[in-house]
Amino acid sequence: MISSAEVGTLITALGTGIGKDEFNLAKLRYHRIIIMTDADVDGSHIRTLLLTFFYRQMPELIAGGHIYIAQPPLYKIKQGKQEWYLKDDTELTRYLIDRALDGTRLIPGDNQPSLHGAALDSLMTEFHTASLAAARLERRHDPVIIAQLIDFTPFSSSSSANLEDWMARFKQRLEAASPAGVKWKLSALEGGGLVISRDSQGISQDTVLDSAFFNGAEYRSIARVAASVHDLIGEDARVERGNQTHPVRRFSEVYRWLMDESRKGRSIQRFKGLGEMNPDQLWETTVDPESRRLLKVTIEDAVGADAIFSTLMGNEVEPRREFIETNALNVSNLDI
Repeated sequence: MISSAEVGTLITALGTGIGKDEFNLAKLRYHRIIIMTDADVDGSHIRTLLLTFFYRQMPELIAGGHIYIAQPPLYKIKQGKQEWYLKDDTELTRYLIDRALDGTRLIPGDNQPSLHGAALDSLMTEFHTASLAAARLERRHDPVIIAQLIDFTPFSSSSSANLEDWMARFKQRLEAASPAGVKWKLSALEGGGLVISRDSQGISQDTVLDSAFFNGAEYRSIARVAASVHDLIGEDARVERGNQTHPVRRFSEVYRWLMDESRKGRSIQRFKGLGEMNPDQLWETTVDPESRRLLKVTIEDAVGADAIFSTLMGNEVEPRREFIETNALNVSNLDI
């Protein structure tokens, strides 16, 4: 939290005063007020507090275009003597995929045209998005099941014959991915969906994937890429990258191998805070007017921050509980 003493120091530094009777925009000492917080979750919380403060107490600063948000990097990539700074996970993924596809082509099978360039880039990008969705689902469901869904024929209960065939093939997929002695049983769920039973050493565990699961945003993300890759990889499929050739049986193997190759020879450092940077790094990435990136805050941004603050810090318990229950399982990179 921000203490009252810190708020007082901030008001004094700005020079405008505060309150309906004392605030005077003409006395503002700085044309740009830049909020610079850590790039992690804690920094996001502090930024929300500051935006809420300006929106409630000094909205004229936002309306006048005086409030900006700095964009410190979350990652540093180092290869030899070269260094790159990346803003967030999205930029890191883009960086790794770009390098993974340099000189790369996928041969889906003998006598099949190769995939490379934009076509392979699109599949890799979509598969990464599906992988994030799968990671969220694995917190609620058997990870083995979710891992096999990610590049398997999209589920449909439109006809009983197709459903029986789908269940038989998916059972084979699960058995191939499990240690010896693990048995699987699939049964259709009335109203759409499945019950998947796993038996290991006499201990049975049921996973219910109902219609809400298959209609949910996470599975829809998985199904979109699965529709493109589930029957893409044939016999003798392989990835060629430079002078390397790697055999693959599923597109998930293509993705993992290329991303692992992209990381080789590069160290990836994740900054937990601005304090982890030395002064030269902080100047180069976040402060230098010639190279820094700033986001101008709009009234819409501030309204959103105020709404989140009111939900999480207000006196009403039910909205806070609903927010936490809705978002808790979608959190990634949680710093504790």
